[in-house]
Amino acid sequence: MSIIFHIAQSQQWEEAKQLQFYRGDTLDSEGFIHCSTLPQVVKSANKFFVGKKGLLLLWIDSGKVEAEVKYEDAAGDLYPHIYGPLNVDAVLKVMEFESGADGKFELPEELIASINEQA
Repeated sequence: MSIIFHIAQSQQWEEAKQLQFYRGDTLDSEGFIHCSTLPQVVKSANKFFVGKKGLLLLWIDSGKVEAEVKYEDAAGDLYPHIYGPLNVDAVLKVMEFESGADGKFELPEELIASINEQA
């Protein structure tokens, strides 16, 4: 099992739970859903979501994703991209993902605790 992460708007996730699939902001415009590996989460958040509110961090089991998952180069790093709608049953966990007072992101305590438990 390989866990990848996606930063979602809470309203879009609520809609996805009703439909049983998630499209995000970029599936229709770019052809895939942007995801990150654990070391890439904060970097992605601070690049694209500074100061935004109402965000969630989706923990995705890439082995359960029905659409194709490809790792592709972006800015010299390999990022996971989901080429199709994300089936919601591939999402293992959802947590609030809010920026700090300065608008910047850090790994949530719950995620750090989970990593430490697995170590």
